Amino acid sequence: MIGGAGVGIVYGGPVSVATKWFPDKKGLAVGLSLLGFGASAFVTAPLAKSLIASSGPLNTFWMMGIGFLVITFILSMFMKFPKPGWIPAGWTPPKTAGGAAKSYTAGQMLGTSSFYGLWLCYTIGTTAGLMAIGISATIGREVIGLDIGTAAFLVSIFAIFNGIGRPIFGLLADKITPRNAAILSFAIICISSIMMLNAAQGSVVLYTVAFCGFWLCLGGWLAIGPAATAGFFGLDGYAQKYGVVFSAYGLGAIIGGIISGSAKDVFGSYLKAFWPTAILAVIGIIIALILLKPPKK
Repeated sequence: MIGGAGVGIVYGGPVSVATKWFPDKKGLAVGLSLLGFGASAFVTAPLAKSLIASSGPLNTFWMMGIGFLVITFILSMFMKFPKPGWIPAGWTPPKTAGGAAKSYTAGQMLGTSSFYGLWLCYTIGTTAGLMAIGISATIGREVIGLDIGTAAFLVSIFAIFNGIGRPIFGLLADKITPRNAAILSFAIICISSIMMLNAAQGSVVLYTVAFCGFWLCLGGWLAIGPAATAGFFGLDGYAQKYGVVFSAYGLGAIIGGIISGSAKDVFGSYLKAFWPTAILAVIGIIIALILLKPPKK
């Protein structure tokens, strides 16, 4: 719980700073910032493995904890908000029908259908991705028949897609709106789920393409969610508002774990878990079409 709280705090800081400095390109700015969030495993995973082998797990926690504290403190000194009222040169903030830019408080945000549309879509989008992360290597070994080394290698490939999904879908949220970016994400999740429902022993290509899709979309939602929050509800008090929206990520982790675990317990195979993710993706498209749009004034 302490580790999870730390992740949430560290995640929220750069997102909030990026949206304030780049209000004209919120999705891309957040996506590029969070690229580091996804790519960090390429540094920390081999480092942790090496330290555990040489010093043991408890000493590794001490060393990495102190290292993270020092590094985070130093880097945080460079993270500052722009002055109030600052906007990029040549950019005009969007206006509402009343003629003034509208920014909602967290309480006002909770009173809009747009919030519930975004929160539900965020929950659905992260459910499939977080479930896939939890069972990627296991499915590779137990269902597809990969050896441990190949399964681990493919998981590292999936992690790349998780990282690049953030700037890609952040840019898409800027260019084609968060709603259309969300619909594209759900379409990929649905197709990936159907591919896995047809997978069997030796279906290496199906497995690889499908899980690249799941990990891509999980990264994508970590950019769509912040961009939509800023675009729909304004930048004033953004950190608090996105903190509420981000609770969908935690619920997605719980639901994803329940789906995959139940499928394994009841049917003896994780493959059955992709029926719910396919159905949820279709529901997500419907919710996005109806609710995922800027709130009316």
